[in-house]
Amino acid sequence: MTGAAGRVIGRSVARNEDERLLRGRGMYVDDVRAPDALHVAFLRSPVAHARIRVLDVSAARAHPGVTAVWTHADLGEHAEPLPLLFPHEHLPHPKTQQPLAVDEVDFVGQPIAMVIAENRYTAEDAVELIELDLEDLPAVVDYEAAVDQGPLVHADLPTNVAADGTWTVGDPDRAFAEAEIVVRHRFVCERSSSMPMEPRAVLARLDPGTGSLTVWDTTQCVLPVRSALVAKLGLPEDLLHVIAPDVGGGFGLKGYLLYPEELLVPLAALRLRAAVRWNEDRREHFLASNHQRGQAHTIELAATRDGVITGLRDDFVQDQGAFIAYGLITPWIAASHVAGSYRIPNVSVRYRCVYTNKVSVSPMRGVGRPQSSFALERAVDLLAHELGLDRAELRRRNLVQPEDFPYAREGLFFAGYPVVLDSGDYPKALELALDAIGYDGFAAEQALERERGRYLGLGLACYVEGTGEGPYEGARVYVQPTSGKVQVTTGLTTQGQSHATTFAQIAADVLGLEPDQVQIEEGNTAAFGFGAGTFGSRAIVNCANAISLAALEVRDKALRYAANMLEAAAEDLEVGGGMIHVRGVPERSVSLREIAIAVNPIRYTTLDPSTAGVERFAPARTWSGFERGDGPLLEGSAFWAPSSTTWSNGVHAAIVEVDPGTGDVRYLRYVVVHDCGVMVNPAIVNGQIHGGVAQGVANSFFERMVYDETGQHRNASFLDFLMPYATEVPSIEIHHLETPSPLNPLGIKGAGEGGSISPPAVTAAAIEDALAPFGVHVDEAPLDPQRVRALIAAAPGGAA
Repeated sequence: MTGAAGRVIGRSVARNEDERLLRGRGMYVDDVRAPDALHVAFLRSPVAHARIRVLDVSAARAHPGVTAVWTHADLGEHAEPLPLLFPHEHLPHPKTQQPLAVDEVDFVGQPIAMVIAENRYTAEDAVELIELDLEDLPAVVDYEAAVDQGPLVHADLPTNVAADGTWTVGDPDRAFAEAEIVVRHRFVCERSSSMPMEPRAVLARLDPGTGSLTVWDTTQCVLPVRSALVAKLGLPEDLLHVIAPDVGGGFGLKGYLLYPEELLVPLAALRLRAAVRWNEDRREHFLASNHQRGQAHTIELAATRDGVITGLRDDFVQDQGAFIAYGLITPWIAASHVAGSYRIPNVSVRYRCVYTNKVSVSPMRGVGRPQSSFALERAVDLLAHELGLDRAELRRRNLVQPEDFPYAREGLFFAGYPVVLDSGDYPKALELALDAIGYDGFAAEQALERERGRYLGLGLACYVEGTGEGPYEGARVYVQPTSGKVQVTTGLTTQGQSHATTFAQIAADVLGLEPDQVQIEEGNTAAFGFGAGTFGSRAIVNCANAISLAALEVRDKALRYAANMLEAAAEDLEVGGGMIHVRGVPERSVSLREIAIAVNPIRYTTLDPSTAGVERFAPARTWSGFERGDGPLLEGSAFWAPSSTTWSNGVHAAIVEVDPGTGDVRYLRYVVVHDCGVMVNPAIVNGQIHGGVAQGVANSFFERMVYDETGQHRNASFLDFLMPYATEVPSIEIHHLETPSPLNPLGIKGAGEGGSISPPAVTAAAIEDALAPFGVHVDEAPLDPQRVRALIAAAPGGAA
């Protein structure tokens, strides 16, 4: 039995990446030097829906400094719709975007023409010279109205409903027929988007000597982007490299999707045999980068009079925007989470995706979960009110219990897997949250403050988060013979998830090192050629387990080689501190670096004198050629493919103060209880929760994409688009539970999105509770001060 390495998993070690990033040494796409690069600007549609009558680019082509101007007619074989991801029978009317508009424009911001010039200023000036004449068409803006009536977004489709599907668990019709009480209500989450510090950017450079094309992209998924470009451009994989250097925030919108710019910029580099770059400006980001969140849910709960929920029906409509390249991912995730943390045996959920003349939607942090959680948790509060039952007690009576795991919901699916909640202690999480927020004493405090003219309210919401979706991720772990440091290479990217720390902790834990002795390389298809990407709270589950398996392979090899070098039995050896030593005789030891040197029969001692000391050991192996799986290096590779998804869970609770006169809402306390299984680094998990709650707060009371009746985006700037400042995001009190997942060796679950799921429901419940004397009901998110005042004015007690 070899000694165990010191535990590094579970420690809040400092982030490896902070030294570089905080000193301004990060490398973003715009930092990649390409002084000879041509620059791109786009002519984008100024209206939501119109027929192109005239598109004359001759003046732009003649402008000094312009290299090329492309329209759809110039794209040749590439003048075809972009790929549809995840086609499905429930999606009978798919429509994906052309790289450049042809004949018609379908949303404000859609690219129509592309100017390539010696600099961005010249390119923008040339865009202004393009003659564009449009014939207005009716704009479809109200997605609920567009289900059954009105003009069509796409004239070649019979309907605006792109997709229509229903999932069923148990017998919901019978549950509602036999219910002692039924509540039904409509809840709406409005459209929003994420605002990463770094907008999207693409730089492509052709090497004329080798014919290889390198693309730097602010993507979350370098390998899928490479696959799409290989298919579109016809280059072999070994001649097309995609690199995502440091990425200043992703939040999903930089994910799997191939945006038009991601194809057009590399295509220009190939055709012009030059470096070509495009950097999205902030207005382009508002208009042309994908949005998310817009859904309207009509939800019903069936229950007994003593508060046992027996059935759920949800019929929701999604504002899809003009195109649906991402398939049904968002509605599927919303549907898969619709029953939340509760033991509801009968469920029916119908989803419809409806085209509108707006920018398309695709996954954003939370991906459908905040919307379905908002509808469910608000409906649970409504049921508690109708039953005259305390809302915490109603939740107690319906939570999935620890003995219920694994808890299957046959008929619901998440990421292609049947929904099976794997582990947790939901009742304990609820009680911990109630204790932390001071639930039992709040009613008395609330009454006292109302007498003083202050309106306080408390909100409560439970959630689950499906994480760790496949299909797989892989890793290579390699001990560098020159430095002795461990190099870990993966196919993922990072946009702030701290992979350089958490992944280092995984390898260090196995190999008996400190995390700062491990280097992480990712975001480069030339370094590791297989994987899906960083999205959906999947990276830590899949890649960490792959790294652990690869590191175990390295450890096993190192022990075998060390046994030869130290002339000891492998079972008598221990690993720790970067060394392998004989148990009880620490001076009989060999370092991982020395093993990595000794395992190579060609030791280069004359070229590198520092390797000469290895000669004091016996050979690493009895030389008779390499055994299967061996080689002249100390390395291991592995892949992890999950058998199912892991399910994190938690409870949020908040106390807010509402000023009825101004409509202002202020968070007084915010509590999160979170369970993501075994935590690799608790401080980083806390950071993920803080970031998620901040984004959830933004979706609760600030960020809303506003369109008028003509499809014009009315708040496409930071002057008009409300984002919370640090002063408006509450201090967050976090409590952790750790119930390991039985589905992977490390027992871990994802943590990237849990913080963003519950804030809209919690905030709405707290505002409603605070304004109960006025009779206010909150069934929408986000709110803002003006809307709060309107709700008070429209309520029965609005004049109070």
